Amino acid sequence: MKRFYERQDNMGYTEVVDKDASLDVIGFDLIRLNPGEALSLESGEYELGLVLLSGTCTVKAGDFVAENIGGRRNVFDGKPATVYVPRDTAYDVTATGSGLLEIGVCKVKADKKYEPFVVLPEDIITEHRGKLNWQRDVNDIITSKYEGKVDKIVLGETYGCAGQWSSYPSHKHDTDNMPYEVNMEEIYHFKVNPAQGFGIQVMYNDDMTLKESYIVRDGDSIAIKDGYHPVAAAPGYSVYYLWVMAGKSGRKLTPCDDPKHAWVKAVEKMV
Repeated sequence: MKRFYERQDNMGYTEVVDKDASLDVIGFDLIRLNPGEALSLESGEYELGLVLLSGTCTVKAGDFVAENIGGRRNVFDGKPATVYVPRDTAYDVTATGSGLLEIGVCKVKADKKYEPFVVLPEDIITEHRGKLNWQRDVNDIITSKYEGKVDKIVLGETYGCAGQWSSYPSHKHDTDNMPYEVNMEEIYHFKVNPAQGFGIQVMYNDDMTLKESYIVRDGDSIAIKDGYHPVAAAPGYSVYYLWVMAGKSGRKLTPCDDPKHAWVKAVEKMV
């Protein structure tokens, strides 16, 4: 099972998280286009969240058109625009800005076909989470309020504060044990500011048959099939990750905190 995927700078359409990750439901790819370039694509069995990491574009899917959306220079320059493309849909992407267009293609195998729509930056609420040295800001892009408009996809962004931990206290969502935990696969795609920095992705489970860590740099990706998965940002560097998750038991994210570390949530209420 492959968990770590190093940065790729290919132009056009690039598969990032491949079958070696052994994920059953989700995938992640990248679109990178120069100004004026275009691609014609098919979603196939996947519903897609096309998250604009940088640049401006027009997306067409049948009669649906999202024209000249986006505009942020990079992920640290404001909130994203995102286009939802349903399964079994032909779609076109055209780079309309003056700089590089980079799109995170968040893929989830879908049973139902819905209508395409766009999530604009003003539609996104940013929530600050954590206290002390586990603080981060989270953009919910396609979460609970889109129930009935999508099949399985759950999608957002996390900005880990410099020198701090995120996805903490450590949690997992690899078992169906409702109402305490729901099994959902996840992928992280990282950016770092300034770009020469790094973070640490930790992955472990209760019996420590999984105990791995990875140095994550700007443009790397991580596939999360199971286990706890906190992230640490090196001092002086903000670590961003786009996250997509999905499972077969509904869209309500129900993580299970590591019982050894869950006590920090009580500290959050006290500080």
